[in-house]
Amino acid sequence: MTDEFAWLDATAQAGLVRRGEVTPVELLDAAIARIERLNGELNAVVSTRFDQARREAAAPADGPFRGVPMLLKDFLCHTAGDPVHGGMRVLRERDWRAPADSHLATRLRAAGFVFCGRTNTPELATSITTEPLAHGATRNPWDPTRSPGGSSGGSAVAVATGMVPVAHGNDMAGSIRIPASACGLVGLKPTRARTSLGPQFGEYWGQVTHEHVLTRSVRDTAAVLDAIAGAAPGDPYTAPPPARPYREEVGADPGSLRIGFRTTAPGSGEAAHADSVAAVEHAAHLLESLGHLVGPTAAAALDAPGMFDTMPALLAAVVTWELDAWSERLGEQLPSSVLEPMNALLAEAGRSVTATQWLAGMTASQQWARGVAALWDGELDVLLTPTMPAPPAKLGELAPEAKSPEELIAGVGQTAAFTAPFNITGQPAISLPLRWNAEGLPTGVQLVAAQNREDVLIRLAAQLEQAAPWAGRRPPVP
Repeated sequence: MTDEFAWLDATAQAGLVRRGEVTPVELLDAAIARIERLNGELNAVVSTRFDQARREAAAPADGPFRGVPMLLKDFLCHTAGDPVHGGMRVLRERDWRAPADSHLATRLRAAGFVFCGRTNTPELATSITTEPLAHGATRNPWDPTRSPGGSSGGSAVAVATGMVPVAHGNDMAGSIRIPASACGLVGLKPTRARTSLGPQFGEYWGQVTHEHVLTRSVRDTAAVLDAIAGAAPGDPYTAPPPARPYREEVGADPGSLRIGFRTTAPGSGEAAHADSVAAVEHAAHLLESLGHLVGPTAAAALDAPGMFDTMPALLAAVVTWELDAWSERLGEQLPSSVLEPMNALLAEAGRSVTATQWLAGMTASQQWARGVAALWDGELDVLLTPTMPAPPAKLGELAPEAKSPEELIAGVGQTAAFTAPFNITGQPAISLPLRWNAEGLPTGVQLVAAQNREDVLIRLAAQLEQAAPWAGRRPPVP
């Protein structure tokens, strides 16, 4: 097969199938050929299911994306009988396989997607670079010496290089948005509980986990959200349904929005790198030219200490829980030494976090979130920030054994400084590839809306996509 489909988005590929111009098997074979050609250099895909995919492509579900190939991140979104490693060496060694589909996987199948395999992720998705000891480093296609970000780094590289038009990701502190920025993609973190984590989980890592996809177009981001959004039986809570399908927001007039921008990191007040500042300033000028009211904002509530004081203990408790949960599933008590050094340190520290401290930390972070969310009550419609405070790190700089665990934890916190706050508040936030720096690296900007207002972000993102198209920007891969 040729690469004639590689740079079409999922909506366009589905249109070809619907019109009978191509079969799902032909789309899948083209995706497989591209994965096999590029993956040896990039290491984006860590397990494949090509034979199963070919059987499924012969009769995919008749949904909006019928016959479109996609990849799933190797973390959550389990599919029955397929391996899931979560970046962990012990799971790779045991060849652990999921017993059933998650609700998200079921909905993606119902939308017509055909799953090709799973993409690389850092161990337990706790890093912002994709360099797990279990599978090795994933390379950024814009500069193979650079990180693609994390934790959805493998998915981002697969979409950025045209292996597939869309790939699953999840976002606990920026894990969709950071790779989207590093790889030149659209990355939306939806409102908390917009998508289900069932049937295995109600919440995951407390309140911070959000599921969605990485794409090359705003219309794909919107249409996939239509396909997967909504409550499932047993969910503890859910985001209210939108007024109309998200795909109908693409091209809709966003009106004149009040957009504040900030380029200093929440909590620390550290200035972002010049490239990140330039990306925000470029976006601000573009937004102003489109008729929006744009200006700097202190957004001082972001600097209140509540989140920053409590997150270390909460993260440590989460890693301890992960280790114990996998011990139970495998039927053996796993020592912390099976984990990479940073996660091993967190797992040990988490043993000393009491239930009272956990609840106190959750309460403090929720109070902090209320203060931040109040900015949208009267001051702002949208907040504009860098997605990342600096260009993607060189591979090896934040690798699992490159520095002390304490230094790695600090590096994760610094890289997620602009994204993690909105996992705590649960607000929708999107990264868009509006600028490339002098070295040819994409530099994303983040737009944040009020709770449940993905519609605002999709309208605004589509307006920016039309004003400053990025579809023609492709990394230098064959």
